[in-house]
Amino acid sequence: MGDVLEGNETLISHLTELRKRLLNIIGIVFVGFFVAWYFSNHIFDFIRAPIEPFLPEGGLVFTAPMDKFLAHIKVSLIASIILSCPLWIYQVWLFVAPGLYKNEKKFGLSFITFGTILFLTGVSFVYYVVYPMAFNFLMLFGGETDKPMITIESYLSFFTTTTLVFGLTFEMPLILTILGMMGIIDAEFLSSKRRYAIVILALMSAMFTPPDVISMILMMIPMLLLYELSVFMVRFFAKRSKIET
Repeated sequence: MGDVLEGNETLISHLTELRKRLLNIIGIVFVGFFVAWYFSNHIFDFIRAPIEPFLPEGGLVFTAPMDKFLAHIKVSLIASIILSCPLWIYQVWLFVAPGLYKNEKKFGLSFITFGTILFLTGVSFVYYVVYPMAFNFLMLFGGETDKPMITIESYLSFFTTTTLVFGLTFEMPLILTILGMMGIIDAEFLSSKRRYAIVILALMSAMFTPPDVISMILMMIPMLLLYELSVFMVRFFAKRSKIET
């Protein structure tokens, strides 16, 4: 009976801590939103840039009076999530750190820095590599007779989903390393499940990229490399933990 009560108290404390960290993350993004709103015109120009060379004169179109206003809200939110990533990654670390050993907690700053670099690398990769190649294929497919009329809403939905998916996908090594340090997985487990991982990563690449082979391959290749990096990092920190203990 005592074990059950203790288990319930532990679960409640974890849920309370999770709620606290989620509220902090929401607050961070909320504050960042108002900062980004001030620069929303410049941010919108930056977001539109990858597809702009393929648009006819007049650029993106909107079909309702509120569309452009809502677009600036969306771009401000996107910018807030991306630029505040060190802060919300820190909140994630504060949530998982209590489950780590004392010698593992000292890697906190390194993990926050590494997580920020990974997220921004994913965002930069999709913006500077995937989008130009994907739009060059999709917008020019079938000749130049037909002219695109792409709405602000549809483009932003596509841009937001794809950009955030790439950014979060690049966090794979960090997430799996933390799970390894918590004893949930190990390098042998990841190695033995490599075939299944390849299938899952291929499905994710097909789901979250434009419907062309080039975009899928461009996402699949870094995901496979990130998975192998994850295996290496999990094994490295496991060996280091054994040495220090």
